[in-house]
Amino acid sequence: MRIDRIQELLATHGAEAVLLTFLPDVHWAVGFTGSNGLLIVRRDSAHFLTDRRYEVQAHQEVRGAEVHVPGYELIEHAAKESLLGTSGTVLFQSDHVSVAHLEKLKAAFPDVIWLPAAAFLTGAVAQKDPSEIEQMKAAQHITEAVFEHLLGLIRPGITEREVAAEIVYQHLRGGAERVSFDPIVAAGPNGALPHLRPTIRTIQAGDMVVIDMGCYVDGYASDMTRTLAVSEPGAEARRVYQIVRDAQQRALDSARAGLTTKHLDAAARDVIEQAGYGEAFSHSLGHGIGLQVHEWPRVSYLTEDVLPENAAVTIEPGIYLPDKFGVRIEDVIVLRAEGHENLTGAPKDLIVL
Repeated sequence: MRIDRIQELLATHGAEAVLLTFLPDVHWAVGFTGSNGLLIVRRDSAHFLTDRRYEVQAHQEVRGAEVHVPGYELIEHAAKESLLGTSGTVLFQSDHVSVAHLEKLKAAFPDVIWLPAAAFLTGAVAQKDPSEIEQMKAAQHITEAVFEHLLGLIRPGITEREVAAEIVYQHLRGGAERVSFDPIVAAGPNGALPHLRPTIRTIQAGDMVVIDMGCYVDGYASDMTRTLAVSEPGAEARRVYQIVRDAQQRALDSARAGLTTKHLDAAARDVIEQAGYGEAFSHSLGHGIGLQVHEWPRVSYLTEDVLPENAAVTIEPGIYLPDKFGVRIEDVIVLRAEGHENLTGAPKDLIVL
């Protein structure tokens, strides 16, 4: 049980309890998917608290913890029922708790010693178990089906926003709970802006079109980017596309648990730099993904974390040429000791519509 893992971490930190308030971590720990709740884990027990909107849902979803539904005053109820104990050291998620919230906790539990614990569950959450990977595969499959649908939709004259609207609709129609982020549809020179929101620009013949999209299935995210051409894009675009394709493949060939994030980033970045486009690759190679579309670890030249086994990360190199076009290709992989498992099956050779 995941509560057992949290209790092991308590012992490591020398604490009597931990208060988890970051909802993705609460979801990971006990399965709750609502928007209001907190989890108290002690060395010998666990307590989940939420309000009455989620009474039925909490009893259906929560596993491994006693459910309390006191109303909206969750901290007050925890204090009244001594769910944290009356004294001792309690960890709190300092990377997610505001100063005002911490002051409220101190007032409610005056005899507790509050110990900050940033990134308390980061490593545990990053290592996906088989059921989590299956949920991510299901999300990826929906996103791949949406991409296949788009190949029959995208044409000169349609706007970026119209394509984005179709992406959202088709994900929901295909069984997704929601999209994992607002889709990116960036055509022609707009493609040189890596995270541009879709505009009313119409797609034109010769455009390269960057499409970045994803969804959630059972709480787990997909994320995929493909770049395609509408009519013949020209020699430069084809050359840049192949460089990005080669860079991604180099990273995939290198990817395995035990590497540092900087080392894996360099596998792709070196290809792009050697081709003369180093300044045009303006972001990190990738990021962790799971219950959040962006999780630890960050696969970047700026970080040197060791990539853990069974972590799911994106591999998404790109080249962006201002006033011309952009190219990005992104897969989701799961890191293994001997290599990786690629969860993304959509084609990566340049598609010309």
